[in-house]
Amino acid sequence: MASTVATRVLAPVGTAGKLFAFALDVVVALFKRPFQLREFIQQAWFIASVTIVPTALVAIPFGAVIALQVGGLIKQFGAQSFTGSASVLAVVQQAAPIGTALLIAGAGGSAIAADLGARKIREELDAMMVLGIDPVQRLVVPRVLATMMVAIFLNGMVSVVGVAGGYFFNVILQHGTPGAYIASFTALAQLPDLWEGMFKALMFGLIAAIVAAYKGMNAAGGPKGVGDAVNESVVITFLMLFVVNFVVSAIFLQLVPPKMG
Repeated sequence: MASTVATRVLAPVGTAGKLFAFALDVVVALFKRPFQLREFIQQAWFIASVTIVPTALVAIPFGAVIALQVGGLIKQFGAQSFTGSASVLAVVQQAAPIGTALLIAGAGGSAIAADLGARKIREELDAMMVLGIDPVQRLVVPRVLATMMVAIFLNGMVSVVGVAGGYFFNVILQHGTPGAYIASFTALAQLPDLWEGMFKALMFGLIAAIVAAYKGMNAAGGPKGVGDAVNESVVITFLMLFVVNFVVSAIFLQLVPPKMG
């Protein structure tokens, strides 16, 4: 009885260790040649095709909600001239990377887990290893790099659409002045804020792809096992993304002091 309880308690620790070891294998495989350029391009196109439209649609309400909430709050303090910079900071630093991460994990990551899980239960991965082909270098590395690249581009798109949506709703619904909204961009915002958002998107893409690939390559139990692997990969990725977002934000605030208006 005691051994069973101990096994259940230590199971998440063992899973975390295996996931970390798998991530190290992926890092090592990055430097192996030949690089699978065709697979990289195909995966980048596929991930972009399944995420770009939902991400664009999500970016509009993100920017609108932030503009309305921040604008209403700042108006109470009589600082309407800073609405633009506050909205841009919220979108670029937080909303854009998180929105990108959710779509990357939910659409791109689930597709990666399902694809690799199907290959696993069909024993394609075992056949590749018998032929001397490393599945991590052949299949996982192109997917990880493609996800990271697409995440950066999607983050830029969400930032642009979110800022534009915030501008529209602030000017139209809250009767703000376009000149004050645009002029306040440089009052509090600075270039490192953009780098923070891009770095977060890069990390989120890396985490989503590695978790999805790990769960897919360890799927077992037939089609049901593949479905379970997809669900688990999305849940684990979401949990890790919010933790990483908090850590990166805290470190950034310590390294880069906020700009004083």
